[in-house]
Amino acid sequence: MCGLVGMVGRNSVQYDLYDALSLLQHRGQDAAGMVTCEGDTLHQRKGNGLVQDVFRQQHMNHLAGNMGIAHNRYPTAGTSSSAEAQPMYVNSPFGICLAHNGNLINDDKLNEDLFRADRRHINTSSDSEVLLNVFAHELQNVAGLRLSPDDIFKAIERVHERAVGAYAAVALITGYGIVGFRDPYGIRPMVFGQRETPDGLEYMIASESVVLDILGFDMIDDVAPGEAIYIQSNGRFYRQQCSPKTPYSPCIFEHVYFARPDSVLDGVSVYKARLKMGEKLADKILREHPDHDIEVAIPIPDTSCTAALPIAHRLDVKYREGIVKNRYVGRTFIMPEQEQRQKSVRRKLNAIDLEFRGKNVLLVDDSIIRGTTTKQVVQMARDAGANKVYLASAAPAVRYPNVYGIDMPTPNEFVANNRTEEEIAEYIGADWLVYQDLDDLVACAEGINANIDRFDTSVFDGEYVTGGVDATYLNRIETLRSDDAKRQREAEADVIELHNQS
Repeated sequence: MCGLVGMVGRNSVQYDLYDALSLLQHRGQDAAGMVTCEGDTLHQRKGNGLVQDVFRQQHMNHLAGNMGIAHNRYPTAGTSSSAEAQPMYVNSPFGICLAHNGNLINDDKLNEDLFRADRRHINTSSDSEVLLNVFAHELQNVAGLRLSPDDIFKAIERVHERAVGAYAAVALITGYGIVGFRDPYGIRPMVFGQRETPDGLEYMIASESVVLDILGFDMIDDVAPGEAIYIQSNGRFYRQQCSPKTPYSPCIFEHVYFARPDSVLDGVSVYKARLKMGEKLADKILREHPDHDIEVAIPIPDTSCTAALPIAHRLDVKYREGIVKNRYVGRTFIMPEQEQRQKSVRRKLNAIDLEFRGKNVLLVDDSIIRGTTTKQVVQMARDAGANKVYLASAAPAVRYPNVYGIDMPTPNEFVANNRTEEEIAEYIGADWLVYQDLDDLVACAEGINANIDRFDTSVFDGEYVTGGVDATYLNRIETLRSDDAKRQREAEADVIELHNQS
């Protein structure tokens, strides 16, 4: 679940791209990168770490050019090596850089086809490099000496025919412009907007609308499923549908957890959706526990704060922010290993005893995946003197792997795996637990966009909108995503890095 941005401006764009990455830091904390284009020359900076750590003033001075793309990386597989930081580059044709958010489910086959038929070599384990080379190969097949918008749209059509899975991508073509495209199901988000300047219009593509809002761009639209947009270096803008219509299926977990509450994705306000989640969840609590003795509702910050407010209102109990978050510790959900997540919870969250001591407390969480954070927070509440601790999740129980770009673990690492709600509550240490119903969650995310046919809810119901996800594929990603597999890859990467330095 990465953050990406692309911009064509009238002057240097590196500082706008930097600000955009900072606004999208919540989408990835593993690595950051930026490529700008100055005439026919590319300038690049990327590395492991947060945006503020990767880019220093000397790097910003070097990143000249009126167009560029940038990326925050959140790994679902591969390693934390800076070799897999994005954007990635291939020199033929024209010189193309690409940044990608999502996950291809047929990357193994594409990799083999690229090697045997297309004569292209993939140097990393990243499916983003695969997507880049598929796009580059198809563009090379259709383009002449000069590149036209029709060439680009034809190449994207062929990408859609070959690539299966979730992908929102921005690509910079040296000297020509920036391309943004989205998979035919629209699983991962992408928006674009324009900004009026004295020198003319500037355009920006981004993962979330909040970037456009804060940087002064007027949002034009979401990039539609299967659509591509092309902005030439001189500011000319083109858009075209590049795939047949398939069910418009954005990922519902964006609204549950990943996106900022001040974003609007696919015509749906994230903030409003989370308010509705709280209302629906409160109604279920009242149905299942009409004689509850809850005295105070306390969110597990930050994402659940929005849902906890209407819960407190409907239950007619106090709302208190009784857990303080250290905002300088990253999001534990997207940390790559269980050991890191466990150590980070107590550094990240601390209870205010005053709000817990002697009270019956309802803790509200946005979702429960591994249960790592939740179990420790429940114990924190008891240590702070809570009389009873109840738990409500604004999302249903997560029981299936995500294959579209979210690093949800293998099923045996889910707290809900082979457990009833009562067993989950016992494991976590809560007196009782209430999950949101899936139908209610979908109703919360329905917005003004009548074109949305359904939401991708695969982590809750095991229905994968693209097809092509079978037991063989799920077994494969289990070998890639388990914490043991990640530790082994990191150890191998460390050995290679030490060898390269010696």
